Amino acid sequence: MANMQEKTFGPQTILFDPEHFTHPEPDIFNGSFWHSQSKVLGEAKGRGTTYFFQHNKQEYVLRHYLRGGLIGKIIHDQYVFNGLNNTRAWQEFKLLQHMLELGLACPKPVAAQITKTGLLYRADIILAKIKQAIDVFNILLTDKISEKIWQDIGKTIAQFHQQNIYHHDLNIHNIMLDSQNKVWLIDFDKCYVKQGTDWQQENLSRLHRSFEKEKRLKNIQWQESDWIKLMLGYQSI
Repeated sequence: MANMQEKTFGPQTILFDPEHFTHPEPDIFNGSFWHSQSKVLGEAKGRGTTYFFQHNKQEYVLRHYLRGGLIGKIIHDQYVFNGLNNTRAWQEFKLLQHMLELGLACPKPVAAQITKTGLLYRADIILAKIKQAIDVFNILLTDKISEKIWQDIGKTIAQFHQQNIYHHDLNIHNIMLDSQNKVWLIDFDKCYVKQGTDWQQENLSRLHRSFEKEKRLKNIQWQESDWIKLMLGYQSI
């Protein structure tokens, strides 16, 4: 793994991989900056806007941390500051590094920013974009997935579980396939290393409910027999 570095700009602290950003400035965490450079390749609208941009012939993903639930309606994107290592961005960055060292299929973190305001902070993260990857939800809107790929999805989830990686929001949108049909897991905000095994079945049940929900709402190309194939792969590891 590259040797990570930190830089401070007044209230902002940046953690970065110098192989990707040699001299990062706070501007790189602003979507409008990349628009002004004509480097934005696309945007994804959800709770907020995720930007896909190009820099030095490589593609990246920029995400701003936003609160969800009822509190998110009151406090949009601020969190209580309790040390850099306890911030959402630092924890996700470090977890991704840890998982990559274990050989798990997850995005590579390249930069993160914490902006302090009094006792609160805002956060952003930049990840290397997984090349030519589409999430399972969008695939299933029009196509079926083969038995082998379903089993590969199950095997990939099992590999994360065996390394005690708890994915806080394991769902159909956070599983991706690249052009070689390699399976990736994404979006590790609020995820962590969790001991024991009691939580693993509930993690799988959450994913199962995600498939059922999208089948009901969007009529995706999924059926219960596909879940059986996924679990066969999961149990084979």
